[in-house]
Amino acid sequence: MALIDRHGWDAELAAVPATLHMFPDRIPAAVEKRIVELRGQYDRLICVYGDCGTGGALDITLDRLGIERIDGPHCYEWYGGDTFNELMAEEPGTYFLTDFMVRQFRTLIMKSMGLDRFPQLKQDYFANYQRVVYLVQKPDPALLEQAKAIATYLGFPLEIRATGYHRLEERLVAKLGSNKA
Repeated sequence: MALIDRHGWDAELAAVPATLHMFPDRIPAAVEKRIVELRGQYDRLICVYGDCGTGGALDITLDRLGIERIDGPHCYEWYGGDTFNELMAEEPGTYFLTDFMVRQFRTLIMKSMGLDRFPQLKQDYFANYQRVVYLVQKPDPALLEQAKAIATYLGFPLEIRATGYHRLEERLVAKLGSNKA
């Protein structure tokens, strides 16, 4: 939404549930269902969803439907760019947060992973992580405090990287142009 406003695009955002990230095999069907619902309403549809663990199945579905997708494996690469790759090379045990994940941590992680009901699972789920890196798209002191609380809950040090929208913005501008002054 921030990029739509920034670039003056005549565009709307239509989402699928973020909890699909917990079940990547369900992403292609959910995205296809949404495309079928929207297809007659718009001149052009662009999927702004990473592969996110579908193993290429999302791209196969989109190719069959004739729908474009923003390049990239997931939002961490979109926002972090080369920084993401460097952070992963430095420490593969990095748990990443984005603005969205910080806002939705209770629902997306705690509830969907059952940690609200079975807190003992935290050790099993996060045993191989060593740090939390928050890729900040839009600085917000309240989100920073929430990110600190998440890192404390997980028991890892927190690193903050102000990335903005980085490659996501670049890739969308390449597809849509920009009307900014």
